[in-house]
Amino acid sequence: MDLRSEFPYWSIRNGLLHAYPSLQQSVRTDVAVIGAGITGALISYRLMEAGLSVVVTDRRHVGMGSTSASTALLQYEIDTHLTQLAEWYGLSAAREAYSLCLDAIDRVHDLCREVGIGQDFRYAPSLYYATFRKDLPDLYREYQARRAAGIGVEWIDEALFRRLYPFSAPGAILSEKAAEVDPYRLAHALLERVAAAGNGVHNQTEIVRVTEKRSGVELETDEGHCISAKYLVVAAGYESERWLGKQPGRLHSSYALVSEPTGFQELWKDNCLMWETARPYLYFRTTADGRVIVGGRDDTFQSPGKRDRRVFAKSRQLEADVRKRFPELPFRTDFCWAGTFAETEDGLPFIGRHPGHPRTWFSMGFGGNGITFSSVAADTIVQEIAGVKKTVPAIFSFHRKRK
Repeated sequence: MDLRSEFPYWSIRNGLLHAYPSLQQSVRTDVAVIGAGITGALISYRLMEAGLSVVVTDRRHVGMGSTSASTALLQYEIDTHLTQLAEWYGLSAAREAYSLCLDAIDRVHDLCREVGIGQDFRYAPSLYYATFRKDLPDLYREYQARRAAGIGVEWIDEALFRRLYPFSAPGAILSEKAAEVDPYRLAHALLERVAAAGNGVHNQTEIVRVTEKRSGVELETDEGHCISAKYLVVAAGYESERWLGKQPGRLHSSYALVSEPTGFQELWKDNCLMWETARPYLYFRTTADGRVIVGGRDDTFQSPGKRDRRVFAKSRQLEADVRKRFPELPFRTDFCWAGTFAETEDGLPFIGRHPGHPRTWFSMGFGGNGITFSSVAADTIVQEIAGVKKTVPAIFSFHRKRK
């Protein structure tokens, strides 16, 4: 299935950074990884660091699925409020989920510097504002809960919001830590290191059959080659349902566009990331060359064709959203696109082993925090496979249960 429409910004901006061959022979390895997007790249790099051999496959080219369609806002803020998660899973587990995502931002920053693309990462504050006045009480309770958890946040009331930003909102939470990254370039930079260390990275190699045995896992490709591995990691997003036998999340289409360079270095105060309390929500970020990226206007996924036919109508709506909030900003759309993503009922990822798959780990960072969830998955899954300790948090596991 097509995961995104044509002309997503990152693949246009970067071009084909590196080409990898399809798998043309049977191989053995410690860990096989299905998926060469940002999730598979993060996990494969961590596996390499742990001294494990790895073979990575993707039925597309590296980073050309959901990764190239991502708008890559790095936030600790989960689509479900901390207060709501505390009601469902307990305060300690809810705080752990938020804390892990907060730490993941720094982990991605460190990785970008390690692989030589530090210039493609930028720390920025995040502004989460009330779309409607009725949202204000819940938003203020959320602010209090985050502050009590030790998260660096500030409350912005209506009067202060009007002084700081070019549109009005009843109130907002301003978080100290968030970031932006180029996910396509990061995926390529990580996998180039993986390949340079003697591991296999293979484009256009589709896995058609997986057989788990007591001693390992065997993967068969569409051309009849076999990957024999001790362990398997599935990092294929919602397409992981093929290996699970069920769909673990609801599918949505999301739409995005990027403007031409505006000529401004600061487009609004601190070029902060912005998103709102409405569901589905709009979100805004900037780029290093003075562009605006806006995304949202989500709807239920029906088919790639129907999604793609809506792109230009949705882009006109997103343009209107930008102009309404930033009327003095010179804005002209450069590229627009759509992507398909999955969302769980509680807004949390599924990370770890699923019952019935003792040698397979899944990393499904569903929702709006895909990259930070994937960073958490990379650290925890690799530590389990390497035998360091069992680290996958219960609140992210397949076994989690609400109170």
